[in-house]
Amino acid sequence: MKQLIYLDNAATTKTRPEVVQAMLPYFTEHYGNPSSVYEFSTPCKQAIAQARETIAESLGAKANEIYFTSGGTESDNWAIKAAAEAYQEKGKHIITSRIEHHAVLHTCEYLEKRGFEVTYLDVDEFGTVKLDELKKAIRPDTILISIMFANNEIGTIQPIREIGQIAREHGILFHTDAVQAYAHVPIDVNEYNIDMLSASGHKLNGPKGIGFLYIRTGVKNRSFMHGGAQERKRRGGTENVPAIAGLGKAVEMAMADLRERADKERELRDYLIGRVMKEIPYVRLNGHPVNRLSNNANFAFQFVEGESMLIMLDMEGICGSSGSACTSGSLDPSHVLLAIGLPHEIAHGSLRLTLSEENTKEQMDFVVDTIKAIVARLRSMSPLYEDFVKKNGR
Repeated sequence: MKQLIYLDNAATTKTRPEVVQAMLPYFTEHYGNPSSVYEFSTPCKQAIAQARETIAESLGAKANEIYFTSGGTESDNWAIKAAAEAYQEKGKHIITSRIEHHAVLHTCEYLEKRGFEVTYLDVDEFGTVKLDELKKAIRPDTILISIMFANNEIGTIQPIREIGQIAREHGILFHTDAVQAYAHVPIDVNEYNIDMLSASGHKLNGPKGIGFLYIRTGVKNRSFMHGGAQERKRRGGTENVPAIAGLGKAVEMAMADLRERADKERELRDYLIGRVMKEIPYVRLNGHPVNRLSNNANFAFQFVEGESMLIMLDMEGICGSSGSACTSGSLDPSHVLLAIGLPHEIAHGSLRLTLSEENTKEQMDFVVDTIKAIVARLRSMSPLYEDFVKKNGR
């Protein structure tokens, strides 16, 4: 049986066994509704409170500033739509970037159809927001800046501290989609002047279908889901106690070994990148060469079609992606790669590999050797590559 080499941790991660164990009692033993008044529901209330405290502590926040959601997409929708509604008397202008996750981009498009104006900032060749352009985009009616902490495709980490400072100086709310960065990069919401932050459990070895939104005290952010009085009357619906308990445990474990884990991933990532860039011609590393997530490697191979490469990698037991998992069914090239200046034909040849601490150097060697063979095979069938070689004498 061939080995499985999982290199798509930006899409989702394996739930840790300890997280599963933390969840199990709330399915069959402590299954009460947290909103009930009787003593049987007390363990459920306590589990939710503990998870809220753990998450708040990880961000330098207060427990009552953490609101549980179904994941990053809901958190992004809530932050942007509710803030737009709450502050529309002040203005209807929002600033974001062209490389945001579609949970942000599509939410902004939704608001544009309802009278809001959105400025989509360009990024440089590494995918970094240009601070000068951000400052120029600010208007008297700007009410919200939403810039992701780190990009889910190319791994570039944004200058969040500087963006937060600019927002604070102008009295503008600052939201960051930290789905890829949270528990992988140290984050202090006060140090970075973050007013709202989105995160998701399944990106940090927690369960799927659970996330949270941090909302700073004093921020006007109205209810997103109407119903009961859960989440301090801001999100109706019975709490997903098992998932919340699992998220709390996942955060506890992720924060405990964050730096050690990041160092190991970075070492493997740099080894992988080094071999690919040295041994395969006509390849580009997408994203910032240094200021990127520790586990992210994103390449663009000329004269290669990304979908074919993924299928051939899968046949060898290697799981990768060509971009965001949420758009993997699309035939269009990545909006992120187009935003950093790649032409369509090169953007189509992208490969994203995202590691975990469980990967090994031996696996990286096998992956690089396999990629080399696949790229050579695909290029041998490419008329464009054949013409290129003839013209360039290689």
